[in-house]
Amino acid sequence: MDLSRVANIDDLRERARRRLPKIVFDFFDGGAEDEVSLRANRAAFERLRFAPRVLRDVAKVDATTEILGGPSRYPMVVAPTGAIGMGWPGADLAIARAAAAYGIPYTLSTTATATIEEIADKAPGRLWFQLYVLYDREFTDGLVERARAAGYEALVVTVDLPVGGKRERDTHNGFVLPFSPGWRELLAGITHPSWAWRIAVAGGIPELANLRGFERRPRAGMIATSSSVGQQLDASLDERGLARLRALWKGKLVVKGVARAEDAERVVALGADAVWLSNHGGRQLDGAITALDALPAVAAAVGSKVPVLIDGGVRRGSDAIKARALGAQAVAIGRATLYGASAAGEAGARRALGILTDEIERTLRLCGAKSMADVAPDLVLK
Repeated sequence: MDLSRVANIDDLRERARRRLPKIVFDFFDGGAEDEVSLRANRAAFERLRFAPRVLRDVAKVDATTEILGGPSRYPMVVAPTGAIGMGWPGADLAIARAAAAYGIPYTLSTTATATIEEIADKAPGRLWFQLYVLYDREFTDGLVERARAAGYEALVVTVDLPVGGKRERDTHNGFVLPFSPGWRELLAGITHPSWAWRIAVAGGIPELANLRGFERRPRAGMIATSSSVGQQLDASLDERGLARLRALWKGKLVVKGVARAEDAERVVALGADAVWLSNHGGRQLDGAITALDALPAVAAAVGSKVPVLIDGGVRRGSDAIKARALGAQAVAIGRATLYGASAAGEAGARRALGILTDEIERTLRLCGAKSMADVAPDLVLK
């Protein structure tokens, strides 16, 4: 596929939209309820303005940064995205390889369509594993042990999901996980032959590979959601549960889904090595504060102790510079590389990262910053 005319992440999104059946694209693209938080994530970045410096020698710029104690060529991490093999077979591995090629950490989702072991075996680079804490403690602990045995450097525990959000696009489309093909999917295959052909050649709709053997069943007191996975989460997860995982995992521990400064302080006190601010891409609690808006208070509370990461709405390389100026060590991107992989596999994922990294370096030059050390709070105005 010719990607030479793809200028930005929105172009990749449009290509993915045209290529994918609506039921699949909406699952990737949509948010919860009225999608207020989904839109707010992008708007938060757009509100910020740069106050660029001039008369600086920026013939050479260096975007290298430290993320969670290790080197990264850019202030970015690939965020976990689930079930993405439905968009392009092998999408998890494609994105992991793209991340390695650009020298940034990659986070594998619990609900990926590639196994923990496959990614570790076939994708070089820095690997993190995102953990959904399931009601089945033994199964959850098994995922942690598998990540340890496979050599993942960090465990990213998601704490903002006691139950799955109400994603109404999925309800309207009749989408559920595990994916259950029916007449809608047959029609989608007829009207999207390129997508259907790749899925068929790969052996059909992929399963959530890391959940093989997990017994899904209705949970008492759980709100019905489009995704049955959302009903399998441990809604009782509290400080004791996080402390237990901290004791179980000997590597770096990242806590994802924080929005408040006092919660950030609590998870740091419990042994977190980094705090990841997130409203889950606007897919869970609609109306939740954006990570960028939460960032200044959280960075002031814990930024001198541990790294702070943020996600949600990152579509430009300049967003990484804005977040850095407000106190984040790095931004995490999810949909950007997902759109790329859904449009053109690994080539699309690499194109997404190529766009973002070029924009990071361009923004540094235009702001008069030679390196990430020059990105200070006075570089942006609200």
